[in-house]
Parts: sequence; structure tokens; C-alpha cells
Amino acid sequence: MLYEGVLLFGVLMIGSLLFAIAADQRHALHGRVGFQIFLFLLLGLYFCWCWTRGGQTLALKTWHVRLIRLDGRSPGWPQAIARYLLSWLWFVPALLAVQQLGLQSDKRLFSAALLIGMLGYALLALLLPDRQFLHDRLCRTRLITWRPAPRRRA
Repeated sequence: MLYEGVLLFGVLMIGSLLFAIAADQRHALHGRVGFQIFLFLLLGLYFCWCWTRGGQTLALKTWHVRLIRLDGRSPGWPQAIARYLLSWLWFVPALLAVQQLGLQSDKRLFSAALLIGMLGYALLALLLPDRQFLHDRLCRTRLITWRPAPRRRA
């Protein structure tokens, strides 16, 4: 996940620049909600485009992991969009707990709640059949180990 985040940094920076130019944004806090929605949609477009075009993001290619449907094919756009939206289950319960407990201003407690929520969600995969994440189970997708065929030498 950390490696994926490093790669997404470039996508988000270019997207941020394009948004700032298009919206004539002169201050980072102006149009903040629109900017957040734009970045959410940009991330969704990146992931869904990668998943529908072979089932791999750049990070998944490096790790030799591929996202497939239960029938072995790459997911279509509706399935990819559903997976993207449901993948936010990694964060949403912890963020709701932080909001309800009023912990937004305490960075340590906020980070701890987010980490505990993410660990809990990851551990949930150990309880599910085939050890797949909940969002994959709900979307009828799965992550598999996939190595490309070796290249022939000329």
C-alpha cells in the first residue's frame, strides 16, 4: 500500500496542478471541497482504468498481483467502480469513529484510530473464505498471484 501511495503521489500532483489551473485557484483553501471531490474522482479513474485494462496498477505489476473477476477475466467498469467505492471501507469506519468521538484535532489519536481501523479491516480478510478482502468479496473480484510468461531470448 505504501508503494502504491508513492506512485499515486505523481498522479495526484499532476491532477492538482490541472485543477488549480482550470479553477484559477489562487489559494489552497479556495474551492477545497471541489478539489477533494476532483481528487477522489481522479483516484477512482486511475484505479478503475488500471483494473479494467489487465487488472493491475503499476504497484500490482511490481508485486505480480492481478485483480480478476471470479470467472478469471479483468473486471468491467461497473465492477471496478463498485470495488473502488467499497475499498474505502478501509478508512470509513475509523473516520466515522474519530468524528463521533471528537478526535479530529488530536493527530496522534486520529492516526491511531485510522491505523487500528485499517488493521482491523485487513485482519477481517483472514476470517473470510479465500482470505480475500471484504470489498473484493462484495464485488465478486479477487486478487491473485500472477507472473507474466518469461520472455524468449532471440
